[in-house]
Amino acid sequence: MKILIVEDETKIGDYLKQGLSEAGFVTDLARNGLDGHHFAMTESYDLIILDVMLPDVDGWRILQSLREAGRTVPVLFLTARDSVEDRVKGLELGADDYLVKPFAFAELLARVRTLLRRGAAITTETTLKVADLELDLMRRRVIRNDQRITLTAKEFALLELLMRRQGEVLPRSLIASQVWDMNFDSDTNVIDVAIRRVRAKIDDGFDPRLIHTVRGMGYMLDVSDEN
Repeated sequence: MKILIVEDETKIGDYLKQGLSEAGFVTDLARNGLDGHHFAMTESYDLIILDVMLPDVDGWRILQSLREAGRTVPVLFLTARDSVEDRVKGLELGADDYLVKPFAFAELLARVRTLLRRGAAITTETTLKVADLELDLMRRRVIRNDQRITLTAKEFALLELLMRRQGEVLPRSLIASQVWDMNFDSDTNVIDVAIRRVRAKIDDGFDPRLIHTVRGMGYMLDVSDEN
């Protein structure tokens, strides 16, 4: 099980990482909102422990961005803000639990395990598949026609977005915000270059071709009618 901790207080962050690691979890620690948002949007986690008051990007905005992107990963808010209004806001934005600082690690661990059990019961999708292309979200593996394909983290995130939105034309602006966490700049070709690299890896030498350019609109992954 892999957990992302987003916490800017050094002692608390280190304490959580050590405690959860000793409890058998794989953990990533982000010490500010921007890094936390980047990890949450580009990596696959079973649970996110999220502070509210963070530098750069606060926890509310990170959670809202996750839910708007369709990511259903369980989120546990960990914060000193204990008002009813804050609790309600967190839950309405899509948080799964809310724990107020200071806290006992035993209670946090119990809540973590409860959320993970609940998530395991609800979330059965660990693999995305289109034609003979398979994306293993747990192992971060890509296979096409029984051949293993190596992708960078960004290429994997791009392919995951395309596969989750199979059949939809995705404009460059959406790809930029979801994969690169940036506003689209018409002068940059970073998205087109990334698409070419992914296409070369998963389409060249295979049939049918899956990644399509829709001129003037964006990109789409699907098995086209002509195939």
